[in-house]
This record gives sequence, C-alpha cells and structure tokens, in this order.
Amino acid sequence: MKRKLNCILLIDDDEPTNFLNKMIIDEASCAETVQVEQSATDALDYLTAEPVEKDGAASPDLIFLDINMPAMDGWEFLDEYKKLTPDQKARVVVVMLTTSYNPEDEVKAKNHNMIAAFRNKPLTTEMLMDVLQEYFPEKF
Repeated sequence: MKRKLNCILLIDDDEPTNFLNKMIIDEASCAETVQVEQSATDALDYLTAEPVEKDGAASPDLIFLDINMPAMDGWEFLDEYKKLTPDQKARVVVVMLTTSYNPEDEVKAKNHNMIAAFRNKPLTTEMLMDVLQEYFPEKF
C-alpha cells in the first residue's frame, strides 16, 4: 500500500453494520480517519461543517452509503449532496453499500452519475480492497 486515504465516510442507520465496517477499514489500515454517521442528514452536516468543527478530520475520499434509511434515504442524500460546493464534495467516490436486492436499485445506481459502484452488504476486506484498487489505483 502506497498511501492511506484521508477519510472514509460510512453512512448507515444500522449501528452494528457501522461497527463492523469500521473494524474492517481500521484493520485494513487504509484511511487516516473513518467517520461514521447514522443518518444522511448527519452526514450532510458533517460534510458542510467547517474544518475546525470536524476536529481536524479531512473531507472524505470515499463514502459507503446505505440506501434504506429513515427520514432521508441514500437517494435523497445524493440529491442534497449534488447541491454542495465543490470544496465540500472534493474528489469523493460514492459506493452504494446496501442490503437491497431490488434490481431497480442496482439499475438506478448504475445509471446515476454520482455512484461509482453498487455493492451488497456485508463489507468484506476483499470488497474494500477491490474498491480501493479500482478507484484509487495511485494509492493502492
């Protein structure tokens, strides 16, 4: 591995899933920071916060986004994410990580210009490394 990502952002309302995903990312030692947000609105707040409010955490390079969440789902998050400034978005790769086996979700994700990949849970070390090597070849 050449260099770590600055930050990976996990957006999922399921606490055990976030715990396991963070553990896999931490064990892979592929990011300086793993930021966990349990709602899409909290994730948007994190992305739009001033750097000081983020306790020095960098903007994410990679987002793992769940589709099915209460209040604001993954699709609605992407609609709001589009409205962020270029600085708030940076160079972010968005991967839908979901339990949805609805073929329409996968087709919608493949046709969405902001989604790099659609993967089914659970996150595995192999899946993580595949994503890192595909979208960040200069670092991995």
